[in-house]
Amino acid sequence: MRKVEKISESKNYTAINIGSLKDINTYSLIHPKLGTEIKGKVFVKDPTKATGSEISFTTIPPRTELGYFHMHYKDEETYIILKGSGYYQVDDDCFPIQEGSVIRIAPEGVRSLCNTSEEDMIYICIQAKENSLEEYTTDDGKRIAFTPKWKI
Repeated sequence: MRKVEKISESKNYTAINIGSLKDINTYSLIHPKLGTEIKGKVFVKDPTKATGSEISFTTIPPRTELGYFHMHYKDEETYIILKGSGYYQVDDDCFPIQEGSVIRIAPEGVRSLCNTSEEDMIYICIQAKENSLEEYTTDDGKRIAFTPKWKI
């Protein structure tokens, strides 16, 4: 199994590199509940030491499907399609997706997707507790005068 490369780390951050998107399919993991190997998937919560979300990168080969439907108890998911096209199904609704599609699913939504294209489908999935975001964008921050080291 390929390992995530740590770039840098300090008290306030952890930076990693998962490599080129075309190489996501070189990752694999053992499903914690099923004990089966899942190829073409890498989770970054643990390597980045994230505490508020789980992010994964997944590759689905041409003309294949994810292989299962699932739902969550507390977490919503947002899928961002980076490459490929196919269909996404939530409950009884099935709709086309392609590069640039973004789909947010409530925890109880039963979901899965398939790749109908002739190329690998690559997507990012962001999982976070539903209704946990209290402030965002400019409401949760302030600008700081700071000298960028890349200009020194």
